[in-house]
Amino acid sequence: MSRIKILPEQVANQIAAGEVVERPASVVKEFVENAIDAGARQLRIEVEGAGTRLLRVVDDGEGMDQDDVLLCLERHATSKLASREQLAAITTLGFRGEAVPSIASVSRLTITSRPAGSALGTRIEVHYGKVAKVHDMGCSQGTVMEVRDLFGNVPARRKFLKSPQTELAHIDEVVRSYALARPALGVTFAVDGRDVLDLPAGADSLEQRLTRLTGSRSQGPFIPVHAQDQGLDLTGFLLPPEEGTGSSRLSLFVNGRAVRDRLLTHAVAEGLRHFLMKGRRPAGALFLGLPPAEVDVNVHPAKHEVRFRQGARIHQLVAAAVAGAMAAHQERLKESLFVMPPSRGRGEAEAPSPPRPPEPSQAAFPALQVREPAPVTARSWAPPAGTGESRSARPAPIRFPHPQPPPPKPEPLPGAARNVETGAARPPVPAGEPAPSGLRLIGPFDDSYLLCESDAGLVVIDQHAAHERLLFEQLRRQFDERQTASQALLFPKMISLGPEEIELLAKHGEEIARLGIEVGELGAGSYVLRALPALLAHLPAEEVLGDVLDRYRGCDLEGQRSASGRLDAVLATM
Repeated sequence: MSRIKILPEQVANQIAAGEVVERPASVVKEFVENAIDAGARQLRIEVEGAGTRLLRVVDDGEGMDQDDVLLCLERHATSKLASREQLAAITTLGFRGEAVPSIASVSRLTITSRPAGSALGTRIEVHYGKVAKVHDMGCSQGTVMEVRDLFGNVPARRKFLKSPQTELAHIDEVVRSYALARPALGVTFAVDGRDVLDLPAGADSLEQRLTRLTGSRSQGPFIPVHAQDQGLDLTGFLLPPEEGTGSSRLSLFVNGRAVRDRLLTHAVAEGLRHFLMKGRRPAGALFLGLPPAEVDVNVHPAKHEVRFRQGARIHQLVAAAVAGAMAAHQERLKESLFVMPPSRGRGEAEAPSPPRPPEPSQAAFPALQVREPAPVTARSWAPPAGTGESRSARPAPIRFPHPQPPPPKPEPLPGAARNVETGAARPPVPAGEPAPSGLRLIGPFDDSYLLCESDAGLVVIDQHAAHERLLFEQLRRQFDERQTASQALLFPKMISLGPEEIELLAKHGEEIARLGIEVGELGAGSYVLRALPALLAHLPAEEVLGDVLDRYRGCDLEGQRSASGRLDAVLATM
């Protein structure tokens, strides 16, 4: 007797559901793609209970009659693919015919649809793979796909879902991706009865839709990217490099399909290599169009990934286009900063130009002479002006003045020096005598370094690095004593976080709150940033949070298990 048996249809559908229906966002993705393929101009997505209680997608597309409603529940039943030749050149978002029956096997699914020209529509109810009811009813043209109790018959699958905030963020990402992929598509997104996104139909260009979706995160115009080469067409917009943060998002589309592709991501990063600061991520949206036969979209069950037939050529095109767009952006910045004043009219008097200094002669620079340095009172150094200045800033060049008679030796400055860390006064240390650290201060050099002498020789102290260390020690002490000084923002900052950032915030929220960062949740990936550590209150709020989350992400990827080591890394980043 044969041991090999054909699986029951219900079991086969649940196995397929394990590949296609990863989480509630997967259901939304399949329904939205089907609605777009049906020619919808307006979509409404409703979510309750982070998607496990209710998911509803309403469209005004071409609709289905009763026969098609019943057939769409069969495996491998599709109207988008008829022959093997079409498989090599897919032009629609959906084509497998597996999504609807897979979803129906793990939920209570209701489909209501009416095609144009039909007086009545059809309503069908399916309970975990079994058709429970079919009847005619009056309804609007289009289709309503409604899922309740997702994974209700497979509770083990529910246990693998993330927090409600994370699952909502994944749904929000899907909705925003396709709202961006189709700027003319009207999209309304409601969470627990409240509209969190409402985009009008047919009113937006790509740049306008991108501006609506990024909100106030971009302070200036986007950088346009465009390139064409023998059937390849790249268009899109990127945020200026200075506005990207560790949590910035880059949306990639291939022939209108939202994808996660390493080749394209690497190409964008390569194009931004000389423009984007370390720790920053590219942000914006790029659309690649190419002949359907040049890309294989049938390499992933959920259609997240694609494979290019000429990957190297596409990589080169994208990297060169991004680098060229950034170079043009820098040129525009230079022109705006160093623009020449408009020429005066013939009747206007021109302002006299300042006299030019005489050209230096060789006699003006005799041989360098060694002069006795003026005595310097040993005292505590002060941090350089502007603590927000990057440590990587290059010091000013050394300047050799024209020879002058040596200045008179100044008297030691009266009064006490100030301690940089506390501001308290302390007795001055006589010049040349050892400081409490065992170093003897010689003097400052070029406003960036302190020259000191020790028993081992010359010691050069980078004032920026020393000041950063003092701030680090201060933050660490405040954290340990649970006394981190926090400053409320005068205007709380509205921010949008991706699923990964939301998961990091949920995982490390207690530590982040103790750091003095106060974040409140608004729903569907939207948050409000209300307070920052007092020492960092002068920095952009979303940049501080983005860098902190990025550091936590790095610690998780590096397998940093020690809470102390992870905290030190985050404090050092701050």
